[in-house]
Amino acid sequence: MQSFQDKVAIVTGGASGIGRAVCEELARKGAVVIAADKNLEGAKQTADRVPGSGAIIAAQLDVSSPGEVSSLVERVAGEHGRLDFMFNNAGIGVGGEVRDIPLDDWRQIVGVNIYGVVYGSVAAYRLMVRQGFGHIVNTASLAGLLPSPTLTPYSMSKHAVVGLSSSLRAEGAGLGVKVSVICPAFVQTGIYDASLISNASAGDMVARVPFKMISADSAARAILRGVRRNRAFIVFPFYGRVLWRLYRISPRLLEPLARRTVNDFRGARIERSGG
Repeated sequence: MQSFQDKVAIVTGGASGIGRAVCEELARKGAVVIAADKNLEGAKQTADRVPGSGAIIAAQLDVSSPGEVSSLVERVAGEHGRLDFMFNNAGIGVGGEVRDIPLDDWRQIVGVNIYGVVYGSVAAYRLMVRQGFGHIVNTASLAGLLPSPTLTPYSMSKHAVVGLSSSLRAEGAGLGVKVSVICPAFVQTGIYDASLISNASAGDMVARVPFKMISADSAARAILRGVRRNRAFIVFPFYGRVLWRLYRISPRLLEPLARRTVNDFRGARIERSGG
């Protein structure tokens, strides 16, 4: 299993949530980490929180801009002589029923959650092929493995990330490049408050989460354990792996849970609209 000591890593979405927690955990293990985020002030706050022997450097980055992503990857590799890890973690949430969600919200989530990961993966992959080593780690979700009604745009984007990652892993295997995809269930982060949700509030969505959320710090530890072991799919916590296994056995086993999710959402939706 690989060590993170003295390794160089870029983490997008490093200003908050899972991204910030991964930055801190990497630094705790001795890595040099570039916390990249559109929110530069948030990235600087992450950089001020160095818990170990490593270092965290803030960088401003819009992952929906291919030029910015490619420039950052090349600059980091040039300044540090290598790029060991590329964590494509930045993402946004879009929820509600498909009949209510504006097309602009679909375009936005495609630009960030899909193209943002594509740009980061392609830029890092080409560099890592040249240098002969590296590990790309893409953040998807349990919603990228299972149907997730009332989160359809988000689920769509995360299914795309899973497909990209599993396919690229096969291509990179003979070229020295590893690829993993992270598929967490419910994690306590600010993504819920920042999500674009039609005919609902973040509180409505969180209140109806049927499972216990884990902390971002716990998620970061699970992620790095999976990366050290070069897992193709890093699925956590335990109930997430159980649900994934059940769905692989028979998709019908999770249909009652999907129906309950829709019915709960619609019940709240009718109350808000006054019937």
